[in-house]
Amino acid sequence: MRIGIASDHAGYRHKEYIKKALEERGYEVVDYGTYSEESVDYPDYASRLASDVSRGALERGILICGTGVGMSIVANKYPNVRAGLAYSDEVAELIARHNNANIICLGGRTMTKEEALRRVEIWLSTGFDGGRHKRRIDKISRLEGEICRGSK
Repeated sequence: MRIGIASDHAGYRHKEYIKKALEERGYEVVDYGTYSEESVDYPDYASRLASDVSRGALERGILICGTGVGMSIVANKYPNVRAGLAYSDEVAELIARHNNANIICLGGRTMTKEEALRRVEIWLSTGFDGGRHKRRIDKISRLEGEICRGSK
């Protein structure tokens, strides 16, 4: 599986930790930056990764900023992206099972590196339940299409 990963300065250490762990487990990890703890603007990094998930160049993505909220807001602007903020282990599972999230967002200042990695592992190993959840995901896709066409 090809997974993109990106962070701002607040998520840099978590990004490096998660990237190394995933590579050791055999994943192909594409690093979208940032490459240091020097202050940067999270939308620049979230948009690059979300754009590639949106167009199918990546199967999944991991975004990390101070809280994960900013990255989530940016990523969810892109069609075909379902980014979820995994603020607990339970939510990491549910964004996969119920929302079929293709991007997980994490907080570099709100969880440890170990917690973040555990949540990524839960998300990656959990399948989508389909059923009533697929119906809801399909509605999101239809809404995206309507919004892009300018109708209500």
